[in-house]
Amino acid sequence: MAAIIIKYQLADGVTREQFEEWVTKVDQPAMRGLSRVESFNTYRVSGKLLGEGDPSVTYVELFDVPDIDGFTGEDMPGDVVQGVMGEFMGMVKDPEFLVAEMV
Repeated sequence: MAAIIIKYQLADGVTREQFEEWVTKVDQPAMRGLSRVESFNTYRVSGKLLGEGDPSVTYVELFDVPDIDGFTGEDMPGDVVQGVMGEFMGMVKDPEFLVAEMV
């Protein structure tokens, strides 16, 4: 099973309230409705566990995807993901999309 991890900041002018309403009403229902997404959660970063200063990101998303090839080959180019991604990219800045495998 692979995990997709997305780390990002909110774009200038996008409030936490606006973004989190969109996440709970649009993003999570759409992405959780995909058969290849076993789980999907969005986390607001509230601080660092160790070290000083501000965290480098304000949000992290974690997807568990058993079939990463099917997800990237079929789901990502599909209407659901493309529609969500279009809205998402307008609300965030500096997103980093990572694919990870459990050790």
